[in-house]
Amino acid sequence: MRLILASVIAIQALTFAPMVHAAGGGGGSTPPKTTNTTKKCLFGRVYDEAAGKCVKPSNTNFTQDQLYHAVRELAYDGQFKNAQGVLRVMDQNDDRVMTYWGFTYRKMGKLELANLFYEGAINANPDNILARSYMAQGFVAEGKTDLAIAQWREIKARGGEGTWAEVSLREAIRTGLTYNY
Repeated sequence: MRLILASVIAIQALTFAPMVHAAGGGGGSTPPKTTNTTKKCLFGRVYDEAAGKCVKPSNTNFTQDQLYHAVRELAYDGQFKNAQGVLRVMDQNDDRVMTYWGFTYRKMGKLELANLFYEGAINANPDNILARSYMAQGFVAEGKTDLAIAQWREIKARGGEGTWAEVSLREAIRTGLTYNY
């Protein structure tokens, strides 16, 4: 218990560093750019610039990166089920995909399922600091500060100090408030 309290005090003593783009797993300090996917499309469709219309994610020639950006935009917009619809057509072995499965399930209140996906993402890519941060923010919400601190330390040990993943987690531990993107 003393170790946990000492760690919390040490974290609180840190200054709030500027947030930068997170390494390993994507995500960043700014919300994703709003596109026609969230402005015009309904029912989990994604806007296809070339076609000039909203299309089912399964009926596109989008790259994994394009689909990932659509998932991130939909998730940030609170369209978790629609984000999951896009995730379904993506490479399920991609650690970013597993990270966002975890994120959407966490935001939907399914923490155990979310943690399974975060653990899968971390097993696939131990340097996925975004998965570590999101999982640890779930721990903060559950009052499991010791587990959150352990992930914070892992993020720092893996070169993530000063990234959005580290700074947002540090602040979540300090304040109890979690972040969405």
